[in-house]
Amino acid sequence: MKPMTRPGIAAVARLSGLVFILIAGAILIPAGVALHVTPAETDTPILVLPLAPGERFCLHYYHSVENTPIWEDHSMDKAGTIFIEEERYEKFGAGMGKMPGVGRMVQKGKYEAIVDMHYPVNMFVLRVGSPKVAHTLIWRGQQFNLSKRFAHQRMRFFGRPVKLYQALSYLFSAGRGGSWPESKQPHKEHR
Repeated sequence: MKPMTRPGIAAVARLSGLVFILIAGAILIPAGVALHVTPAETDTPILVLPLAPGERFCLHYYHSVENTPIWEDHSMDKAGTIFIEEERYEKFGAGMGKMPGVGRMVQKGKYEAIVDMHYPVNMFVLRVGSPKVAHTLIWRGQQFNLSKRFAHQRMRFFGRPVKLYQALSYLFSAGRGGSWPESKQPHKEHR
């Protein structure tokens, strides 16, 4: 076997350095945030959805008494804090309405809406309603009907900052990054 020449050693060193930089970058570079949805009693996620800071996701459901549609738009900041940004509904039902000093009321077609809320909710727990309530998470045009799979269970929603390698793994791992879509079309009246 012939010994490596100086140009060969230099090329291997440059390639090794490039690989090291790529790996270190993937570990250290921030790549946004991820929404985690887990059963309240465990830390095992049922969904992990990458988001850009400020990007919205929506919880859509039907009021359990009035049977009218409701949309709650949320976002996250770069630290992973969840904010409620907007609520839309046909009419006030039990538990619905404006909080003093948060957002403003507007009409959006046949719906009333509270907009410009940007109210921090941080982590929250949702008791998923029956299939009739149809609690559905809408993310990037994909729908995840929580009521079909987890009716009457408590689900915890929280955000976390993610690094580049985590964001890539969420997109390519089973059960993460939107691999459980009910539909690729957003709900008809989402916007």
